Amino acid sequence: MSNTEDNQLKERAVQESLFDLGPDEEVGYRVPIACQVAGITYRQLDYWARTDLVNPSIRTARGSGSQRLYSFKDVLVLKIVKRLLDTGISLQNIRLAVEGLRDRGVNDLAELTLVSDGTTVYECRSNEEVIDLLAGGQGVFGIAVPGIVKELTGTISNFPSERVEPVDAPVAEVVGLDELAARRQRKTS
Repeated sequence: MSNTEDNQLKERAVQESLFDLGPDEEVGYRVPIACQVAGITYRQLDYWARTDLVNPSIRTARGSGSQRLYSFKDVLVLKIVKRLLDTGISLQNIRLAVEGLRDRGVNDLAELTLVSDGTTVYECRSNEEVIDLLAGGQGVFGIAVPGIVKELTGTISNFPSERVEPVDAPVAEVVGLDELAARRQRKTS
């Protein structure tokens, strides 16, 4: 490969990375990083995982010594939940809103503006939908998800992430056991 071709490939790779909305699906973040980036406590994260509000999509906890691994989208949803909580919306209503976000990709979420009247959360994809809600005369507030995505993308790149291991990796790596748990597992096998 010539220097010119090599330079063109490098430029293309840099250009493509500028338009990514976050790390690829094969990258995960451990609990402390997810908490710090989303601005929540470990207790909140643990409760939300146990009650199925926001589950780690890459790797769930499987007993002592295992590590949950959250995707970029999971951390984005955690950050959205935190913002909704900060505005005073009940966790019950947030659960309903998150249900509508679960099956969406990061690109879909990045096009939404969430608007609430303090009770119900509405998703708006256009300025007209936001204006319609405002026309009702009731006070509402909005959460611009594209802004959160941009902020999160910049922030999360400063933190360590983990590559997801292939399915045929040793059990200790797939399950995410720490070194001590892996030794115990080998000892009992």
